[in-house]
Amino acid sequence: MQKKSYRIAIVGASGAVGQEMLDVLARRRFPVASLHLLGSERSAGKTVAFAGEQIPIEILRDDSFAGIDLALFSAGGSVARSHAPKAVAAGAVVIDNSSAYRLDEDVPLVIPEINGADAAGHRGIIANPNCTTAVTLMALAPLHRAFGVKRVFASSYQAVSGTGARAIEELRWQVAAVSAGREVTPEIYPHQIAFNVLPQVDVFLEDGYTKEEMKMQYESRRILHLPDFRASVTCVRVPVYRAHSVAVSAEFERTVTLEEARAALEAAPGLKVVDDPAQHRYPMPLDAAGQDDCEVGRLRLDCALENGLAFWVSGDQLLKGAALNAVQIAELL
Repeated sequence: MQKKSYRIAIVGASGAVGQEMLDVLARRRFPVASLHLLGSERSAGKTVAFAGEQIPIEILRDDSFAGIDLALFSAGGSVARSHAPKAVAAGAVVIDNSSAYRLDEDVPLVIPEINGADAAGHRGIIANPNCTTAVTLMALAPLHRAFGVKRVFASSYQAVSGTGARAIEELRWQVAAVSAGREVTPEIYPHQIAFNVLPQVDVFLEDGYTKEEMKMQYESRRILHLPDFRASVTCVRVPVYRAHSVAVSAEFERTVTLEEARAALEAAPGLKVVDDPAQHRYPMPLDAAGQDDCEVGRLRLDCALENGLAFWVSGDQLLKGAALNAVQIAELL
């Protein structure tokens, strides 16, 4: 029997995540009957390569979704809020990479390896989690299944590509300028990012946390089905081009052993255990960049928490944190 193929639209096709979506669709051989690339007036008319063809980007309009089966959105929250309902009304299923619907109780928030069954309850829209949440939960979820997680303390080390292509260029020219002894004037970030780390990702809230930091608590509660889960997180931007890393100390309900923890992680899909400190083997963003799987290592019993485990996880935030996860949701459907 011939495999069904689908009419796909990508909103935000010219952006970094949109480009990754195209690459993932191609290399995973997703059954695409037709592909429609949608963007702003600034992007309209540009062409993007897909499966040996040059496909033009069209202006996103209210009627852009007629005849579309699946619409992959990666164009920001305001675009998702204004156009995702129109896509659903036209008969498409929307997979949204923005924060617009992540905390909407009527919209499943899905990481396929963790709570893929939740996707079946959609009403036309499925949300992709925040990239840092996704990378962290790829390691935390199998440990939760083994030991029952209560709370985590974490610090993220987030690559500049999470901010977009202009941030990558800013890091490049700042490195060149500083290396040549020239002064730099930051444009994308509030401070110089080259040879520096910034303990701010997203805007600050009244309690002193940033929006990015609170996403891990609120989104994890939905994905893990744990309404009382707590996470104290510090998100840090680092001068790395691609792939996020997170240092996690997690406290569990049940007694943790390294043997059981390692076994749970080794059995988890989409995750590689890279943990041989004696040979200097541990996850690094340089290795995780461009890879579908996340990597976890530096496993050790936490010396400050009861039933605690400390670990380090790295993952490509443009792939598992965004484009790959979206296409995996589409595959579930």
